[in-house]
Amino acid sequence: MKRWLKISLKIVSVLVVLIILTWLAGAFYISRNKKEVLASILSQLNKNLNGQITATSMEPTLLKSFPGVSVSLNGVLLRDSLWAQHKHDLLKAQDIDVSLNVLSLIVGNINIKQIAINNASIYIYTDSTGYSNTSIFKSKPKTDDKKSSPKSSALEVKKIDFNKVSLILDNKKRFKLFNFDIDQIQGRMEYPDSGWTGKIKLKTKVNSFAFNTRKGSFLKDKSLDGTLLAHYSRDLDAVILKPEILNIGGHPFKIGAKIDLAKSAFAISIAVDDILFRDVALLLSPNISSKLLKFGIEKPINIRGNIIDDGSGKYGDPLIKVGITVRDNIVSIPAGKLTACNFDGSFTNRDTAGGIIGDENSSIKFHKLTAKYFNAPLKIDTFTVNNLARPIATGLVTSQFPLSNLNNSLGTNDFEFKNGTANLRLYCQADIDNFRFTKPVVSGKIQIADADILYIPRKLHLVKSALNIDFNQNDLSIQNGHFQLGKSELNVSCSIANFANLYYTAPDKILVNLKMSSPQLYLKEFLPFLGPRSSNKPKSSGNKRVVSKELSNVLELSKMNIRLTVDKAIYDNFTAKNLDADISLRGGGIFFNKISVAHAGGQLSLDGNIMQEAASNSFKINSKISHVSVKDFFYSFDNFGQNTITNKNLKGYLSSLVNISGRISHTGKILPRSINGKVVFNLNNAALVNFDPMVKVGKFAFANRNLSNVEIKNLDGTLNIRGDKVEIAPMLVNSSALNFNVKGIYALGSGTNVAMDIPLRNPKGDENLTKEEKKQARMRGIVLHLKAVDDEKGGIKIRWNKDHD
Repeated sequence: MKRWLKISLKIVSVLVVLIILTWLAGAFYISRNKKEVLASILSQLNKNLNGQITATSMEPTLLKSFPGVSVSLNGVLLRDSLWAQHKHDLLKAQDIDVSLNVLSLIVGNINIKQIAINNASIYIYTDSTGYSNTSIFKSKPKTDDKKSSPKSSALEVKKIDFNKVSLILDNKKRFKLFNFDIDQIQGRMEYPDSGWTGKIKLKTKVNSFAFNTRKGSFLKDKSLDGTLLAHYSRDLDAVILKPEILNIGGHPFKIGAKIDLAKSAFAISIAVDDILFRDVALLLSPNISSKLLKFGIEKPINIRGNIIDDGSGKYGDPLIKVGITVRDNIVSIPAGKLTACNFDGSFTNRDTAGGIIGDENSSIKFHKLTAKYFNAPLKIDTFTVNNLARPIATGLVTSQFPLSNLNNSLGTNDFEFKNGTANLRLYCQADIDNFRFTKPVVSGKIQIADADILYIPRKLHLVKSALNIDFNQNDLSIQNGHFQLGKSELNVSCSIANFANLYYTAPDKILVNLKMSSPQLYLKEFLPFLGPRSSNKPKSSGNKRVVSKELSNVLELSKMNIRLTVDKAIYDNFTAKNLDADISLRGGGIFFNKISVAHAGGQLSLDGNIMQEAASNSFKINSKISHVSVKDFFYSFDNFGQNTITNKNLKGYLSSLVNISGRISHTGKILPRSINGKVVFNLNNAALVNFDPMVKVGKFAFANRNLSNVEIKNLDGTLNIRGDKVEIAPMLVNSSALNFNVKGIYALGSGTNVAMDIPLRNPKGDENLTKEEKKQARMRGIVLHLKAVDDEKGGIKIRWNKDHD
């Protein structure tokens, strides 16, 4: 063995022996002087306290910190001078392990190297006046003379270790409560002249992290795990945490902070990538998370944020600023979903600089947003939701897209778009009630061109459609609208007052004032309005279902006033000119307020309604007919659902007052035997041609007279219609073939009972008499008293009326 190696081994051996001897000496000293050592330790710990730390006993733990010497303090209590008033122990520990410097111990001075607190509770309490039990700690006096500041007099622990410690910071004045279950905290400390620095390993659970206990806790029931690099600056009287990774709830966050001890203020910076929006929202206090969770972002996002408290306690809540980056994501908003969504978002609870901190001054902003909304591409420079206490949303929305993009995307089967384009530019502002849009204010335009639209519930197919929709805050108007339905063409304009507000809150109160004109209208193409609305259940769910339900409700519940002018209107055999109509659509009813039309050489006006029902529709009509061709009139209206007196039996001109009700099918046919009401009529220059009952009377009694063409100069009559029976009020008929009186019941089925008094005098023989003479001579001579009744074969037979008046 070389000489230098032997010398080195001897030196090392001597040093080891010295260390062991020194450690044994320290251990022997502690064992023999436990009371004195405990008193010295407590004195060292109490040196900078405005209160007292006590321990019930002390036991040496010699091997725990070799080559240092350790002791375990049992039953430790740390209480401030006002403990008797508030009863909160600042520290209560079953045991605290203290590691001592052996050399300092031998020379009679206690130098604590390490403290480990086990199975303890720390309660930092501030009462409503602002007094805190942390006042137990004295501030270390500042001095410019570093040499005159003996480091041995200060408590400079090199290592701290907390195990199973409950830490509570309860500030009654500021309504703050921070409550942690600390599984472990390990820290290594250094003490430069500027203050101290430490590397702290942390593993804990957050029970409460409430900046305002009245609004709930951040990080509720979340775990914290990581390493913090801390520095205390004596000049700033602040603790600075260098940004490091801290796992919160199992997700890595980069956390940095500055804690101003003098002002009780702090600023925390947070950065996290690839985290779900919902997971972030659940880290915040309920008053914030409950509102943020009304929105949804499906894929992970990146977030940067700051939490700042100036220590003043003026607003209770700290200032929060959060920024998020969203790319190619799916975002849920109160009115549906945005797909292929990109934007930079932000949240703050102080939107106005210098303003209050809280919901009233909070805002959520979406910057440079691009997305698809129900397959319609949207572009929004800035969309803002302000005042989360009473949220108001604002934004300028622009979009241009083919209407076919909307197929299968509205959450309803009501519409099918086969062609056309939409171009919109809208500035929107709306209240959000429970995060649904209400009281919206909309300004801007929607232009639809060359649209091919099928409205499935009513089976209406509109082609070559175009319109300009203008929004003026709450009001809506449509200009330059053009639609083609089959061979019918419609030019449309309309106005809807307060539309944007009522759309969400009361669609049944929406009133559409619609003006329509047409050069030619085929009324049969509008028969789908008579039928019940087809049921088309949405295939989708969630927000799409809400939107489709709202849209369907608006279309079916809103009221409509229509002013319609048509050059020519056609319905099967009916042809009219110069149609002028005032019509209302309300609920399941079509109301004809006033309709006038030129028809069959005369004029027709009417009012009434059609009420839509499941099997068929009921109707009521009040009509005034002025000098129309009775032949054409009966032909146009399909002989009013009966075949006894048809257009083939009639000539002349009709004027009438009609007040009837009945039922009409969904295809526009009057149902037989459904009509009830009254018809008061006047026939002028008329003729009854080949009317079967009249022909049979001729064969029975007047074989030499022509009763197949009975000319009537003037006839007034009243008919009361009761289903399949027509009650003929007593009527005097003066005709070319004979004069007669008639009254009774004419039945479309069974029950005919018509009495006729027919004088045999030939009216032609009275042609030279005066009007008065004709009246007196009318019933002279032989009078036949006949009755028309049902026969066994379902027809009509004529017999003598033995019971005539």
